[in-house]
Amino acid sequence: MLVLSRQKDESIMIGDDVEITIVDVRGDKVRLGITAPKSIPVHRREVYDAIQREKSQKPA
Repeated sequence: MLVLSRQKDESIMIGDDVEITIVDVRGDKVRLGITAPKSIPVHRREVYDAIQREKSQKPA
């Protein structure tokens, strides 16, 4: 895992198309803004996991 330090209003680029910006930091919570092409799905981890469980439960 790559760990990067960023401050409010600073960004991280993933490839050429995905930008993650630190929008706000309050206590132990960080708000992120994500800019990505519509073709790249972006989900919170718990939502992603639920989608994967649904896919694996559907009959082939």
